[in-house]
Parts: sequence; C-alpha cells; structure tokens
Amino acid sequence: MKITFPHLGNTYIVVKSILDDMDVEYVIPPFSNKEALELGTRYSPEMVCLPLKINIGNFIQAYELGADTVLMAGGCGPCRFGYYSQLHREILIDAGYPMEIITLEIGSGGIGELAMNTLKIVKKNMSRIQLPLAIGRAVKIAKRLDELEMLSFKIRAREREQGRVDKVYRSFRRKAMEKCGSREITNLIRQTEEELRGVVLNHRANPLKVGVVGEIYTGIEQFASFEIQERLGRMGVDVERKVTVSNWIIEHMIKKGLHLPRDLRYQEAASPWLGAMIGGHAQETIGNAVMYAQKGYDGVIQIFPLSCMPEIVAESLLSSVEHELGIPVLTLIIDEMTGEAGYMTRVEAFIDMLEKRRECEKHEVGRLLSWN
Repeated sequence: MKITFPHLGNTYIVVKSILDDMDVEYVIPPFSNKEALELGTRYSPEMVCLPLKINIGNFIQAYELGADTVLMAGGCGPCRFGYYSQLHREILIDAGYPMEIITLEIGSGGIGELAMNTLKIVKKNMSRIQLPLAIGRAVKIAKRLDELEMLSFKIRAREREQGRVDKVYRSFRRKAMEKCGSREITNLIRQTEEELRGVVLNHRANPLKVGVVGEIYTGIEQFASFEIQERLGRMGVDVERKVTVSNWIIEHMIKKGLHLPRDLRYQEAASPWLGAMIGGHAQETIGNAVMYAQKGYDGVIQIFPLSCMPEIVAESLLSSVEHELGIPVLTLIIDEMTGEAGYMTRVEAFIDMLEKRRECEKHEVGRLLSWN
C-alpha cells in the first residue's frame, strides 16, 4: 500500500508528519497546478464543484508516481463533500486509475469509526498505543502551521522590504518536503517563525483589515484562489481567516467525536440571519463576517466554488449583513473557467474602494471634531 492525499494548503505537511511517524509509504502529489485541474475537469462531471476536480487531478498525478491508495477526510450533512470519497472512487475507476479510498470521518460510529479507519494504514509493527501519540503530534503541527500562516499574513502587510515574507514562506514549504517526521517538521516551523519575526517592519504602516470567509477549500488552497491572501498582503492588506485546517480537525473531528464543548461563537453571531446549519461552512461564513464587522474590519471577501449551495445561500444573506452592519463585502465565485486577470481586477477595485472609504471616514471624523 502506497498512500496519497489531496492538497489543501499546508495539509500535506500535517499528513506527511503522521505518515512518517507511522512508517507508512506515501506519495505527495505535485502542488496543485493547471495540469491537475485539466485532468480533473476531463474526468469529472461538468457541474461538480472545483475542489473535487482538483482532487481528482492530484490523485491521478500521484497514481502515476506509484500511489495506489487515497487517504482523505469525509463529512456529513447537506454538502457534497460528504460523498466525495464515493465519487472519487467511481471517477478514478472509470478513468482507468483503480485506487482504494480510505475516508477519515466522524460518522454514526463516532470516534471509534475514525480510529478503525486510521488503523487500516498502520503497519503491524506499530503499537496501537503509539497511534494516538502520533495523531496528537500531527494535531499540534496543524495548529502551529495555521499560526505560522496567519503570522505571515500579518507581517507581509507590514514588511519594509516587499517580497521578504514570500521568500521565507516559500522556502519553508519546499524544505518541509525534505523533513522526516513530526520532530524535524516542528523544528522547521520554529525556525521559520523566528525568520518571520526577524523581518524588518514598516512601523508607519496602517494596513486595511480584511476578513476572508467562504468555502473551506477555496479559502485555504492557494492554487484554487489565485493566492488571493498572499496577493492582498503584497497590496498592504492585513488578512484574517477563521476557517483553517486545525480548526476543522479540532472542532469538527476531535471535539465532535468525543462530544466535547465546541467553539460555536460563529453560530451565535450568525443566528439573526442564519439560525440553522445548512451544510458546508455557511454559518461560519455569516457568523465570521458579522464578527469581523463588530471588530471594525474594513471589509470581507467571500470565496467559494461555482455551484456550492451552502455558500450561495450565505451570499444572499451577506447583502443584509453588509447593509445592517455597514461592512463592504466582495463575493468571488471560482471555477475552472475563471480568468485570473478579471478576478484580480475585481479584488484591486474592492481594495481601492476600501481605502477611499477609510479616507472619507477619517475626513468626516476630523470635520466633526473641528465643529466641536
């Protein structure tokens, strides 16, 4: 058995660390690229969402490198992600790539079901006592990786020498491929954090603050969103995104499986507009947008793949959030036909509008103070 898995931001580092610790053979597919998208589009139904198409491309590229088994997360509820694994299996078989699919999810069997599926990939020479320890280390790495990415967003918007953060972060992602096991990867994360904190800042910078919401894949996977968060940073925008890999693992898998209290502040914030779970990350989209408005952010960008029903519902509700709370919202819908130039033109126009809005508010405050 030689395992592969789909790309989702830095998830490959998390999975790599746990498979190294388990001494399991694996293949990391090439970072998501145009070839992967073309392969996935060729073999997938036309109206299926973009994440599934890129995933199929990842798997085919990994198959050609020797992989025969796919490891991926699962889900339940009214979102197509819940039956991705079945669709993947059928599409790959029809395309001539017979691969076994192992799905890690919290179903009706609870945490026990997740543990049994995990044990399918563990070699006999690994004790079952060691498995929870390896998973625990991987969860810590996922959290550290998300913290590192958020740190890069903060510093990129304020760096004095433009491009310095990009250089450090891209180097980190390449070096992670060469490291073996959770210990080496943890050390690399620590070293990279020190490098980022050593970047010289422009202390006069007063960046716009923009919250990114929407469907999890297009929010996290750089290729799927044309690296929008990195590009915003280069434009001097401080980006924040609440939906992360570690949040998904901790809140939607571990805490849910163990019936532990979860962080559901977004549900409370979303309740006046969306009081029920309708699938995907629709409630997080509304709730996080509301919390960004309450914290005084300059704007919100919603990103989701074409035909994603939960986010389509969220989009219709965000117009009310925008009107009632006074926070501008830009919605970006992405599929394989999306043109990068037009996409970035919309983003740049939105940022220009936010800058002018901030200037107008500053002048208005100054005018009111002068009257007093």
